[in-house]
Amino acid sequence: MADRRNTALTVSSRSEGRAVIITAVGDVDLTASPILRQELKKVQAGKPFRLVVDLGGVGYMDSSGLATLVEAMQQARKTSSVVILCALTDRVRSIFEIARLDSVFTITSNLEEALAK
Repeated sequence: MADRRNTALTVSSRSEGRAVIITAVGDVDLTASPILRQELKKVQAGKPFRLVVDLGGVGYMDSSGLATLVEAMQQARKTSSVVILCALTDRVRSIFEIARLDSVFTITSNLEEALAK
């Protein structure tokens, strides 16, 4: 069984051109997903053209994290914004695949590819 340390979530955001990049580092679970949700709502209030969520530093995500990202995507559709997820670890990508959300979200291998979309 894999070592599962409780890694506190940190979330930061920055603008790059017409995109806003949100970077999450740590575990996105029931206790941490409100942190991600708060940052997503704050950024989306500015109605960015493109919202890139860099999940390369997320080692674990549960259904509350998925729900948070689905909520952000629904909000983005209301404002004609685009949400792109990038740099998913294998573990997090498998959660998206199991939930069949990998066909709903635009997912790229890395940040550069996400910014080019």
